[in-house]
Amino acid sequence: MLAGRSLIEPLNFSVEEMDDLFALAERIEEDGAYLRDSCRGKLLATLFFEPSTRTRLSFEAAMLRLGGSCLGFADPGSSSAAKGESLADTVRMAAAYADAIVMRNPKEGAALLASRYSPVPVINAGDGGHHHPTQTLTDLLTIKRLRGKPGAGLGDSIGGLTVGFCGDLRFGRTVHSLAKALARYDNIRLVFVSPPELQAPEYITRLLAREHIEYLETGGLEEAMPGLDVLYMTRVQRERFFNEEDYIRLKDTYVLNREKMKLAKKNLIILHPLPRVNEIAVEVDADSRAAYFKQAKYGMYVRMALLASVLGVVD
Repeated sequence: MLAGRSLIEPLNFSVEEMDDLFALAERIEEDGAYLRDSCRGKLLATLFFEPSTRTRLSFEAAMLRLGGSCLGFADPGSSSAAKGESLADTVRMAAAYADAIVMRNPKEGAALLASRYSPVPVINAGDGGHHHPTQTLTDLLTIKRLRGKPGAGLGDSIGGLTVGFCGDLRFGRTVHSLAKALARYDNIRLVFVSPPELQAPEYITRLLAREHIEYLETGGLEEAMPGLDVLYMTRVQRERFFNEEDYIRLKDTYVLNREKMKLAKKNLIILHPLPRVNEIAVEVDADSRAAYFKQAKYGMYVRMALLASVLGVVD
């Protein structure tokens, strides 16, 4: 049972609980009437202290499709945070009005802090370069749907896959969250493609080693492409850099284009948490292996399943 539970990082839910969420999301996708109006009378507070398009809109779409309502802000400048209000007080205020809180904040650990002051469930929509657990749910559901075995749980669906991560692996919270989640499954291999300055943090590689997950670090996307079943592209995040020169030097290190796609498997799937900048050429969109817009839609279904579960309207 997930009723009343917060989701702060990807390991908060067990493997079995995540399988149940994915099964629920798939049922919602297949039956548009299922759970319609189940959250009527419920309110979701969306507190976004950082810009967002897909995550905020998909949560709002999810809540509205469940029959609930949303309130909140997409710009901290329009909230009392601009007047110096503490995060704890903002969360207490929102919890007085809403049945659940979704929050994005540029500071690592902000979601965990919020959960300690909130009497209602808090869902982390991204805390700095730390975690983004609902994007991880989105990513895993997408892999399951596009590369999985019908009727199988996630573990059976992804066993034997090689998943590549390319781009900003140092600051990319979506990479950190997904790598942590994948480390719970057997018979999976990870490939990290990045320049030395943007390599995955040591706490991620230590976790993989501890869990006996095979991984490879390389600087060459072309060399990695032929062996990948899933390629997770990421943008170099300008907002995480301390100086503009480093960002400009590194931002176009990897660009996935039609020529590089010729090196890939016929059943590769390309994921991206979006937004993209230059790292995936627009010409790749027409390739049947490009799954990032499908991925965005799966995000709405899995967030519907999550909201219905933590709000206690479904077992």
